[in-house]
Amino acid sequence: MIGRTGIGFDAHRFSETQRPLKLALLTWPGERGLEGHSDGDVVAHALVDAIASAGALGDIGELFGTDDPRHRNADSRLFLHQVCERLARAGFALQNAAVQLIGNRPAIAPRRVEAQTALSQAVGAPVSVAATTTDSMGFTGQGLGLAAIATCLVTAT
Repeated sequence: MIGRTGIGFDAHRFSETQRPLKLALLTWPGERGLEGHSDGDVVAHALVDAIASAGALGDIGELFGTDDPRHRNADSRLFLHQVCERLARAGFALQNAAVQLIGNRPAIAPRRVEAQTALSQAVGAPVSVAATTTDSMGFTGQGLGLAAIATCLVTAT
């Protein structure tokens, strides 16, 4: 079994509009949304990058660039499905992934299982979700936006 790892990162500032917050393929009522060409889901976007990285497929900007109007306000579930299809065509299968949300809010714990289930179903493999703050440091610590980092393991099929 040949295994490869991937890493991904994404960050977005909070929106000044009434855009809903999308994280881990879920909508978070009562929370400020994030800027972004698509839905701004930093958790899903970091996961897309990790999967693409492990499969040597490029990155989210290359695969789903902002210059393509089809991706305007797109649901990140589409990006996850498509990157997994590309991964399979490249001869790899996703085994598992982990995503860490970086920011002060929302609290992930009450919806962790729901978030993990949504992401796992979208990619067809177990995905764990965790969160951390930065003790008031940087743009996430100052409440200006959110970031996420993801890792994954793929194996040759």
